[in-house]
Amino acid sequence: MKHYKEIGPESIEGNPFEMIGKQWFLITAGTMESYNTMTGGWGALGYLWNRNVALAYVRPVRHTFVFTEKHPLFTLSFFPEESRDALKYCGSHSGRDVDKASETGLTPFAPTPETVSFTQANLIMVCRTLYAHFLKPENFADQGLNRLCYPEPDHHRVYIGDIEKVLTR
Repeated sequence: MKHYKEIGPESIEGNPFEMIGKQWFLITAGTMESYNTMTGGWGALGYLWNRNVALAYVRPVRHTFVFTEKHPLFTLSFFPEESRDALKYCGSHSGRDVDKASETGLTPFAPTPETVSFTQANLIMVCRTLYAHFLKPENFADQGLNRLCYPEPDHHRVYIGDIEKVLTR
């Protein structure tokens, strides 16, 4: 962690629409002994319940789901463009079948004793789950959006995380 400095969530630089929707990020849960990571492209940053929060979306079919359900903490890790291939790989391969870190050259480390991120990340948010729920098909005001994004009944579980620590380069 010597190459990182800790900042407050309100000091995060960058456009969240670019960071989340276009640059992507890794959602990681577990500990150094046992963890999984996946690429995220949907999420949000904001203020809720008098806290700075991050929202992460995980489908129950993803291997990471087991870890986000079991562990109270997760990390959101953002990377420079040169890590794009690693993020593509982490989004298209399952941790059930491969060691994503070994396959991509990502180097895991523990930003806290109960979390995992990667040394290549430019920005790391350590989040504690405050609330989680499944998106419900019947709650979509636009059912066309529901059909488009969920042709199979595999709706995401939304994790609202209190941002406890932010590390940046």
